[in-house]
Amino acid sequence: MDFRILDASAFYAGIPFGSSSKYYTTSLIFEEIKHIKKNHDAIGLLLETKRLVVIDPKTDSTDFVIYSAKKSGDYDELSREDISSIALCHELKGELITDDFAVSNVAKSLGLGVIPVMTSGIKTTGVWIHYCPACKKSFPNSTVCSLCGTRLRKKLVKSSAVPAHK
Repeated sequence: MDFRILDASAFYAGIPFGSSSKYYTTSLIFEEIKHIKKNHDAIGLLLETKRLVVIDPKTDSTDFVIYSAKKSGDYDELSREDISSIALCHELKGELITDDFAVSNVAKSLGLGVIPVMTSGIKTTGVWIHYCPACKKSFPNSTVCSLCGTRLRKKLVKSSAVPAHK
């Protein structure tokens, strides 16, 4: 069975409102989007008809996603809501509907399917590194080069090509 998990950008794009498909989201995402007043009745209808299911991932799934996000360097870019949506997708072995690049990078690095909403999505995954533009040295968790004092820059070191979603 196909499980599609929605992050906040999918709701803002109106994805679940024009579809008869069943979607999943987390309580953190639901709290983030339930202020959408013009669609509040639509959100209630999605819940009543069970086309939207709100469930939370298990702690071990969340911990795994946090570990993976720290490993890829995306952790500082992710909110609790983002982490919960990736963790639920990982747990359900589903596809995540999102336009967030950090969310997409972590999800794809875990082998999860990602469906972009209003962008073309990411083409490659990778690990973020901090490097000195003057010395050309990289540093794990720093903002200033310990050798010359230059402010470090951040870049994605591509790890693999990601096939486009069908």
